[in-house]
Parts: sequence; C-alpha cells; structure tokens
Amino acid sequence: MSGSSHARAYLLAGAALLALAGAAPAFAQAQADTAAAPAVVADPDPETGGSQLQDIVVTATKRETNLQKTPISMNVLTATSLVDRHVQSLYDLADGAVPSLRVATFEARQSALTIGIRGIVPLDANQPAREQGVGIYVDGVYLGRQHGLNAALFDIERIEVLKGPQGTLFGRNTEGGALSLVTKGPSGKFDGSATAGIANYGGYNGALRLDLPETYGVSLKLDGVVQYQGPTTKNPLAGQTGFNYFDRRGFKATARIKPVDGMTADFSYDNGYDANSPFYSQLLNYNPNGCVAGTQASQPNCKLPGTNYTSLTGTVKSLIPGTVINGTSRQKVADIGVPQQPSIDKTHGFTSNIRWNVAPEIELRSITAWRGVDSTQWDNSGGAHRVPVLNSSNVVINGQLQNGTLFSRYSLADLHQNQFSQEFQAVGTVGQLDYVAGLYYFNEHVSDDAATPNSNFYNAATGTISIVDPCATITTGFTVVNGLPVGGTTSPAGSQPGCRSIDRASEVWSKSYAGYGQVTWNATDAVHLTVGGRYTRDEKQGVLHFSRNINYDTNTAAATRNGYQPLDRTWKRFNPMATLAFDASDSVHLYAKYATGYRAGGASSRTANYLPFNPEDVKSYEIGMKSDFWEHRARLNLAGYIMDRKNSQVDISSIQPTATGNFNNLVTINAPGITKIRGIEADLTVQPVDHLTLTAGYAYTYTKIPPVLITSTNVYQNFYIVFTPRNAANGAIDYTIPLNDLDLKLHIDGNYAQSTQAFDQFATHNDASFIVNSRVALSNINLGTNQLTISAWVRNLFDKQYIFRRDPSNSLPAAPTTPGATTGNINGVLGDYGNFNAPRTYGLEASVKF
Repeated sequence: MSGSSHARAYLLAGAALLALAGAAPAFAQAQADTAAAPAVVADPDPETGGSQLQDIVVTATKRETNLQKTPISMNVLTATSLVDRHVQSLYDLADGAVPSLRVATFEARQSALTIGIRGIVPLDANQPAREQGVGIYVDGVYLGRQHGLNAALFDIERIEVLKGPQGTLFGRNTEGGALSLVTKGPSGKFDGSATAGIANYGGYNGALRLDLPETYGVSLKLDGVVQYQGPTTKNPLAGQTGFNYFDRRGFKATARIKPVDGMTADFSYDNGYDANSPFYSQLLNYNPNGCVAGTQASQPNCKLPGTNYTSLTGTVKSLIPGTVINGTSRQKVADIGVPQQPSIDKTHGFTSNIRWNVAPEIELRSITAWRGVDSTQWDNSGGAHRVPVLNSSNVVINGQLQNGTLFSRYSLADLHQNQFSQEFQAVGTVGQLDYVAGLYYFNEHVSDDAATPNSNFYNAATGTISIVDPCATITTGFTVVNGLPVGGTTSPAGSQPGCRSIDRASEVWSKSYAGYGQVTWNATDAVHLTVGGRYTRDEKQGVLHFSRNINYDTNTAAATRNGYQPLDRTWKRFNPMATLAFDASDSVHLYAKYATGYRAGGASSRTANYLPFNPEDVKSYEIGMKSDFWEHRARLNLAGYIMDRKNSQVDISSIQPTATGNFNNLVTINAPGITKIRGIEADLTVQPVDHLTLTAGYAYTYTKIPPVLITSTNVYQNFYIVFTPRNAANGAIDYTIPLNDLDLKLHIDGNYAQSTQAFDQFATHNDASFIVNSRVALSNINLGTNQLTISAWVRNLFDKQYIFRRDPSNSLPAAPTTPGATTGNINGVLGDYGNFNAPRTYGLEASVKF
C-alpha cells in the first residue's frame, strides 16, 4: 500500500470512528432510558448468565475504576477466560487472545519471552544491558527481565493489557504498554480449591489454593501449582530431552494483616521452577535463493541486506546423509539426535504491599519488592540445520581435521538477575480532583555469559555421526572439546561449565529514580480532564568481561584493540500525558489522549566493542470510544492511534564461525528519523440471549521504519518491526446450559494473525495463523458441602501447523568481514530454518471448590 493509500485509510478509519462516536450517544441514551447501569463486580463470571453484561473493575489508573469509564485502551482477561483457554503461562497467550498483544519465544527458547503491544516489540531484550518495550507487572511490581516470564501463573484474578505508552504512571520501558497481572489476595475466610488434570504428550497439571480464616489478626493464603508436558518433537539420541517440553512448579504464600484501622498490609513470598526445552528448528528448504559463485547481478535473490557485493565466491555444500528438508509440516521426530538438556529458570520474590486510608481524601501506599531470576539455557534445537555447514569430505590441514567435521551449535547461556524496587503512592480525591502522586526507585544487577560450542562430529569417510564429549581427546595430536579442533591444547570449548569457550560475558548495574503525578479534574459530571507527568533519571553501568573467549579483565590490550569501552551512561526524561474524556451518556464514553514514553538505552554484549545505543522515545495520539447499548446486552469499544517513535533500536544479526565455535554477532543501532506506527482497535461483546455471550476483537497495525544507511557498506537497508501482524482478529462463543442444579458450559475461541517478520533486518515473513481453542465444562456437581467441576479442553483444536519463526540468515551470503567488501562468500549457505507452533494438545480436568 502506498503512503497516500495509507493516509486515505487512516482518514476513512478516523471518520468512521468519529461517526460512530457521534451517532452512539443518541442511540445509547435511548437504550439507557429503559435500563439502569449494571453493578460493578470484581470478577464477572459469564457462567452465571444474566440479562446484562457485567462491568469490570480495573486498576490501570492506580485506583479502582470501571473499565468502561476508564479512558485507556485496554483489554482484560478474567480468571474465567484464562481457564476457558487453558492458559497456564504467558506463552499460552501467543495464539492471539488479545489481537494487539503479541507473545513469542526468543529464538526457539521458552526460557525467555518477547512481549509486544502495538508494534513495540524488542527482538533481543534478553541482553542484560537492554530493556523491554512493554512493562510486565505482578501486583504492581515491575519485572526487569524477560527471563522467568514463562513461569506458572498463581491464582490470577485478571490480566490487564494496557495499550499505548504508560510512561506517566508505570514508568520507563512501557512505551508500547503494560501487562499488569493481578493475583487474588487473602480473604480472611476459609476457602479453597484443588485442581488436577491429565493431557496428551504425558501432560498433567495441578493446583491447590488454600485461603485460611483470619487468626490472631493474620489472614493467610497459600497457592501451589505443577504443570508438565512431554516433548512434542522427539530427540533420537537416547537419554536426551526432546523438544517443546516443560516441567513447571511454583509456590506462593501471602499473609495479610490489619495493624490499625484503615491499614491493610500484604506480605508475600513466591518461588518458581521451570525446566523446558526449545521448539525444534527444522530445515525448511535448501538453497532457496539459488546461490552460486558468480556475479551478484546474475542472482538478485542471493543478497544479504545492507551489502553491495558485486560478486559471490564459494560453494554451497551438499547436505549430510539423514538431513530432512521439511517446510510444510511439524516434525514429530528430529532427523539427527543431539545432546539436549532442559533449560532451567528459577524465580523468587518477596513483596510488601501496604495501604493506609489516612483520611477520606488520601490513601498512602508502599510497594516494596526484592526479586530475582536465575536462568540456565541449553538450546541445541538446530542440529545440522544451522551453521557451521559441513564439508562434503574431511579436510586435513597440518595433520588436523578442520571446519566442516563438527556441527550442531549448542547455544548455552547463564543469566542471574536481582532487583529491588520501592514505590510510594498517594491516591485520593479532593473536591472535583482525583489525584495520584508517587516516588519510585529501582535497582538491578544482572550478569550473563554465553557459549556456542558444537556437539556433534561427522565423519565423511564413513558417513557416521558421533557425539563429541566435552574436554575429550578424539585423536592423538589434536583435541576436540565440543567445539572446533584446538590443536595440541586444552583450551576450553565444550558445553559443560569449565569446558566452555566463552562467546561473551557481561555484568550490568542499573538504577532508576522517578517522581510522578496525575490529576483528573471532573469539571462536570460529563467532562473530565486528566494531566500528568513523570520525571525519570536512569543510570546504567556495564562491563564486558569476555568476548570471543578473550578475557577483557586481564587482556586489556586486546580489549583496547577491539575498541571496547565500559558502559557508563545517564539518561533523564520527562514524560507528560493529557486526556480529555467526555461522558456523552451513561453508556457512551469518549476520550482523546496524548501520551509519551521511552525505553532506556544500553549496550550490546554480543559485540566485541560493547557497542552502546541510545534510548528511544515515542509520542502517541489516540481517540477512543467505550459504549454499552441494547439495554447493556452489547458493548463496543473503539480506538484509533498514531505513534511516532524516535531513535528506534534495531538489530543487525549474523552468525560468525570462529576458531572456538560460532559467535552470534548482534549489533544494536538507533535508526534515524521517525518510525511510524498507526493502528485501529475494536472490541465487541454481545449477549443476544441469556447465557450466550459473543465476543470479537480486531487490531490493525501499520509500521514503517525509515531506511538506515549502513556506514560500513554505504548502502541503505530496510528494517522491520517483528511479530506484529498488519491484521489480527479473534472471536469467542460462550454458552451456558442450565441442567437443573448443574451448568453445562461450552466455550470456543478462534484467533487469526496475518504473517509477520521475525527479524529486524529481513523482509522474510512467517506464516499466517488461525488457532482455535475449546473447552466443555460441567459445574456445580454437588459433593456434600463442596462443588465439583469437570471439564475437557483442547488447544489448537484443528491441529493447524504454521511457522511462527523463520530465519533466512543461513540462506544468504556471509556478512562482510571488512568494511567496504564487495565480494560475498556463500560457503555458509544452507537454507531457511524455522519453528512450527505447538501441535494440538488436549486433556481432562477436575476442580473441587471447598
């Protein structure tokens, strides 16, 4: 679509939105004359049916408000909707539960998640000195890292998906929005539930919730969960873990006390354990661009973006026997067995949440949290499908086997993070003014290391594949240590700790200080003006301890030659916000909003010089309408927005074979100019008859990053925003059939997403997707004083298969090794590799409430 076509589309969409907003008040007022507004409930349950849609309480403005009267574009996933979709972790929302929310794994790994909203999607935010673009909060506590986000969920009351910059109330790194998880606290009354289920692939799950009665002024709530799924792709190597496996467990305890009148203090501790393995990376094709030695002009498809090669040299290698090419269906068994052990994420946290109603006009709050995550990554999902590409025969130079005999890149990484945060809030109402004010402090320490040895050995003379043991001597005269041969030495290059050639190791200390305030002037019963601002000071120091197995702490001369400088940066920002809201009637609420946000800068530990990059800033302009009509049997929410982002952080990625492994070189730069993000969102809920609820959602997201001049090649290169479909939609049907004292509930949802890019620098798209989930439940089964619910669920009902991540880097010439290079090498060309989504999973579940 051309720029003028996009402009016309935006104008038409805006006109349609305004027309709906203008027409809706009169229609809705006529409906409102015959029906009173529904009561606000904390956790509406569609299973109860009823003649009207129930309202939902949210805390997006740091106070409890009615979702429909809150002038923020947001979606809420209630506890009921999470159960209906059998959501066990945040990755289960990757199927499109909210059209503008995108969740993906980093690479093929489940140990780190990429989460984006409205086209703000960081590709590699799992680096210690890099930040997310969407803030993740649990009970008001910001989680600083992507690692550990896929842990089991504890008794979630609701998930609020706040769309657009939330920089005023939620702070830095929320330029795309915020994901706020709210858990259920102690009630002080005896209550509880126990859930147990089984599933295919040897799966099972269980949860125990115990809410104890108040004793000596203390209310205690205990939560425990277990979740297991066996591999969906088998590993032929005996004794090794298959792919797409997880084994999670977690525990949380919350104590509530009320030391004085008006004060409530919650203290909680949680601990999570998640063992998992990556999705299998299949070889989708072989030399799809027809690369051969010759002139670049004769093969325009065999071109690495950002280069100006005039000729190509080298030879595309033939595949070793046994390698399977399959770009159409998910492999049930890997073609080549490889060493694979589970990645382990361990999370823990202590939280203190204190609220004190000092007077009718003010409530004071304190949120204190210590949190940490330890992540150990083991990813050997590529087998023979990634570099290094094998030679067709053994090559011996100076009596030693050279490149081509070892393969299967085992990507290993350790990350350790600890954070402390303290937030003070004052919330209240004085006359016509609703206010929020706060102070915030955040302190984080992160360290990581990474290695990428090769785990398998191919003997072309015999056609056999063997596993290379770490630090093991293969033949007299040279040593192979799960990496490339190291002649006559014992230099570490294996997969086990102590045997690794360290690609990179870094350490980062970050501090953030902020003060914020927001005031809403309720000028009349219908007109509300909100203004706010947040001042933030970020300090970040970082060091690169290792790069390409060079110890920068001891070999300072090599570090200097590589241009290395420690990171020591400070950034300051003021993020204002203004919203004008108009209640056209009791059922129609209009708003116009201006908001800003920013994501902190950092440095790429994947570069030899620890290349720094600056923050990115976003400005957002939004109009919206929230409406209830048809006697509160229908609800329509619309939003249209324009976001302009400055200094977009984009990545240039390549795999560089070295003497000790394969270095993942990723350069993060700030794209000049303004990145444009434009979108329209719509959410519809209808209850045409009692006990039947229909929902639908749609998101249109247009993104455009200006071309970037690559200084080393003097070529303009296009960059793309990853995992952001132009069009995404979903719908759901919930129907409850009363059967005397029992309820039979039927749920089905469908989720569509247009194809997207998976890498900033490649135009290559993933597949479009359409995933259907379903659940049937029979509830209110009387067990004396207890009630039983039994259910059957299925995710990906029709077993649809699509590639959610496609990597074309192995199909193209190698990246230049010297500035201005005009000759590209195709020795490393193999084919695209990628990951298919999870197959159909299904199971039975029973839950008892007591």
